[in-house]
Amino acid sequence: MRILVVEDEPELLSALEKALREDGYAVDSATDGEAGLSKAMVWPYDALVLDIMLPKLDGWELLGRLRQKHKTPVLILTARDTVQDKVKGLDGGADDYLAKPFHLTELLARLRALIRRCHNIADTVITLGDVSVDTRAKQVLRNGEVVPLTAREYALVELLALRRGELVTRSHIFDHIFDENEDSLSNLIDVHVSNIRKKVGRDFIVTRRGQGYMIDA
Repeated sequence: MRILVVEDEPELLSALEKALREDGYAVDSATDGEAGLSKAMVWPYDALVLDIMLPKLDGWELLGRLRQKHKTPVLILTARDTVQDKVKGLDGGADDYLAKPFHLTELLARLRALIRRCHNIADTVITLGDVSVDTRAKQVLRNGEVVPLTAREYALVELLALRRGELVTRSHIFDHIFDENEDSLSNLIDVHVSNIRKKVGRDFIVTRRGQGYMIDA
């Protein structure tokens, strides 16, 4: 899953990027509203973490313009904690609102919930035959045993599991599990799919030649 963080506080931005990457997300960032809006309009992010008090373009304006074209799940993360601000944010198109200071575990849980809801999935565990994808623990289990996947391999499995039964194109995979700083994308997906099949099972991921991949369990 790929997240955009729009935050102008350098230390907080760095901490958020680090925490999100450690939790397995691909992360892009912006330090002002104009740059944030530009990225949010171009890339199909799985979620956006948005501060309100931003230079160049504030979070309210960014959210309003974004909602004219995109349904990207938005979590407002701000020091503005009045009821009026929360109502303004939620009525303005935000999907969730978290006031600073905050607990990182709560932020991560809210992001997971936003992404699940976006795919109409209520449970934290997605069951695919004898394979289970635990979106909270970021683990894949087969017959109750944890499968040792890398963070990128898990991200690919989760992406396909959230779209169970749907064909997912290679370009869609690139857009959702790699960030803007990724250098070489030539055959990384093929390598990850091959490794996942070795660990989970040959038939777990189905290939549609020239089109993409899917989980049809």
